[in-house]
Amino acid sequence: MSLRFSKMQGLGNDFVVVDATRTPFQPNPDQLRLLTDRRFGVGCDQVLVVDPAPDSDVDFGYRIYNADGSQSGQCANGSRCFVRFVRQHGLTEKSQIRVRTATAVMDLQLLEDGRVRVDMGAPRFAPEEIPMRVPAAAPAHPIVLADGSTVLGAALSVGNPHFVIESGDLDGAPVTAIGEALQSHVAFPDRVNVGFIQFVGRQCARLRVFERGSGETLACGSGACAAMVAGRLWGRLDASAAIELRGGTLELQWAGKDIHAADPIWMTGPAESVFEGSIEWPS
Repeated sequence: MSLRFSKMQGLGNDFVVVDATRTPFQPNPDQLRLLTDRRFGVGCDQVLVVDPAPDSDVDFGYRIYNADGSQSGQCANGSRCFVRFVRQHGLTEKSQIRVRTATAVMDLQLLEDGRVRVDMGAPRFAPEEIPMRVPAAAPAHPIVLADGSTVLGAALSVGNPHFVIESGDLDGAPVTAIGEALQSHVAFPDRVNVGFIQFVGRQCARLRVFERGSGETLACGSGACAAMVAGRLWGRLDASAAIELRGGTLELQWAGKDIHAADPIWMTGPAESVFEGSIEWPS
């Protein structure tokens, strides 16, 4: 059979988007690895699936698969592409929709200028919700790596687990080495997205992210949200700030100041279609 898809990107974080509202799409890990392969498949960081609404309080279901075939509970850059996809393909006429992922319900709003504003919900710091094996929530946690070195970072969930580390030299930061080391660390039973943040001022920071299942990407929306929260916890960022990633800039707002805050994180940024296509797919 022929599988139709859209190739989309948000700040260089690229996706294959599949409409499963009419025909079920249940890929196995081998099929996903082929689809995401940049030489033998279409190529992308993640595959996004648009499902029928699983219940009456949302408009759609939203599945996210990483390049290694594993499933993720959240993808903020993908969510911006999601709302543009369902509008462009006539699946809804709404400019504001609600979607359910494996771990969260998200409100997505398509703005008149083409950008998308996303309510990412409140960050979660409880160890069992991240998940992370530490005694209690804290603004920062020290993690001892296998080589004996220690990294200090903020641990939180934004629908998926994040660990944010401050870097004084972002261009020279050991993103891949530490990112890979933390994937198998006992502290993170479900692996973790690892962010490296360099503060430029109270309203601006630079960020690189190693995403579990995909490696370093040009942009990570949930990583930018986690970085915004870390900057607020550490007293380094104002309630509204620009987070600069290698693929572009996101606007973030978070009014919280500590791990007890229940304020939602708001993210605004672009989403673009690249091309439409089809690929032979096992029936």
